[in-house]
Amino acid sequence: MEAPVLIILGNRIREKRKSCGWTQEELAARAGIDRSYIGGVERGERNLTFTVLCELCSALDCDIASLTKGLPGGKR
Repeated sequence: MEAPVLIILGNRIREKRKSCGWTQEELAARAGIDRSYIGGVERGERNLTFTVLCELCSALDCDIASLTKGLPGGKR
């Protein structure tokens, strides 16, 4: 089951990718990540690591804060 925070993050990544005019394949190539993994991230199915998030932000030429601002934290 997908976590709501991952769905929100995935939607933000998808929106940023589309604003760049890129396909998932293009983002994957620029970030050095498999295309199917990108699809899982965008659907909120993948709990991506900080390192992968950094690679995606580098490829998208944005900072992590722009994608994660306002996201809720996990329950403690």
